[in-house]
Amino acid sequence: QVQLVESGGGLVQPGGTLRLSCVASGRTFSSYAMGWFRQAPGKAREFVTAINKNGGLRYYADSVKGRFTIDRDNAKNTVYLQMNNLKPDDTAVYYCAAGGLPLESQQHYNYWGQGTQVTVSS
Repeated sequence: QVQLVESGGGLVQPGGTLRLSCVASGRTFSSYAMGWFRQAPGKAREFVTAINKNGGLRYYADSVKGRFTIDRDNAKNTVYLQMNNLKPDDTAVYYCAAGGLPLESQQHYNYWGQGTQVTVSS
């Protein structure tokens, strides 16, 4: 079992920045690819970004490319999501997930956090 706990969400103005963290406990963190997903009100949960086990490969949704960066620190069992130039459309609950491969499809992730709210508004 892997337990994931996200933090770092909040209210930010358009153009602002936030850094989300997701700390994992349980089985070996470095054995898992990690992903971030988000769910806006009234919408389905969608892929944001993913990183492979050693951090050498990163994938991003087109909507966040150039603004968001995923990174991980296996020594700290933590994955990060740096979000810059935030837009109102980025408002959502953000979830981290652990799985075997850094894929877009949610079905490939076995463990999920409880989510952290990000609100972008003036």
